[in-house]
Amino acid sequence: MAYIVASGIKGLTGLGFSTSCLPILALRLDLKVAIPLVIIPSIVSNVTLMIQAGRFREVVRRFWPLYVATIPGLLVGLFILISINVDVARAILGLVLVSYTLFALSNRPFRLSGDWERKLKIVVGLSTGFVNGLTGSQIMPVLPFLMSLNLHRMVFVQAINISFTLSSIVMLFGMNHLGYL
Repeated sequence: MAYIVASGIKGLTGLGFSTSCLPILALRLDLKVAIPLVIIPSIVSNVTLMIQAGRFREVVRRFWPLYVATIPGLLVGLFILISINVDVARAILGLVLVSYTLFALSNRPFRLSGDWERKLKIVVGLSTGFVNGLTGSQIMPVLPFLMSLNLHRMVFVQAINISFTLSSIVMLFGMNHLGYL
């Protein structure tokens, strides 16, 4: 059921497979078990959208510092995940999802200038990676950051799906290395 709901959301919005599937799975499973169950379907859905969106080189050229910074943040978050209590991990995931919901419901768009975009790419990459490694959620704070840049729709779809795909691949190798796959 979790996969059907998540696939429908991804199909309608272009994002959200992991965000919707992971909490449903985490109701019954430890996050260390649920995260690997989401990785492969997430990669497949993200790559499909990346192929459709185009503009891959343009987006990588613009956001490569964010993508590179995601990797160490994710690894740190992942190492913390394996050492904390399952209920603490679930609570942190809940806080991340509540913060995303509040952001989405606020309906107050904000815009970042080019200067702020350049200054924040690495910070956003590190923090997104950390939150992702710790909770499996890939959306915060990269989603609000990219939304604040007023990107063309397909540039946005490509940028967010590159972030999701990179994070999923790093998570796949990390979880495998730690013995969770």
